[in-house]
Amino acid sequence: MKHLSINVNGLVQGVGFRYSTFQVAQELNITGTVKNELDGSVSIEAEGDQKVLYVFLNRVKSSPSPFGKVTKMDYTFSDDLQHYEKFTVIG
Repeated sequence: MKHLSINVNGLVQGVGFRYSTFQVAQELNITGTVKNELDGSVSIEAEGDQKVLYVFLNRVKSSPSPFGKVTKMDYTFSDDLQHYEKFTVIG
C-alpha cells in the first residue's frame, strides 16, 4: 500500500472533475479524498496498491471528466498511510 498526493491544474473545477475522479477511484478500489482548492486546482489524496495508483494517476492526467482539461499535475508517493475507509468527494 502506498499514499499518493496529487494537485491538478487546468479546467478542473465546474466540469464534473471531482465526481469523475471519484468514479475512477471506485472502479479501481482506491480510498482517499478529492477536493476543490481556492486557487482553482483540485487536490487528491489516494491510497492503494502502487501499480493501481499509477493507473489512477494516468486516468487523472488524461482528465476523467470529458469536459475537463489537465494542464499541470504534481504528485508524490509516500509510505505515510492515512488509512481511509473509502473515497470521498469533499465540498
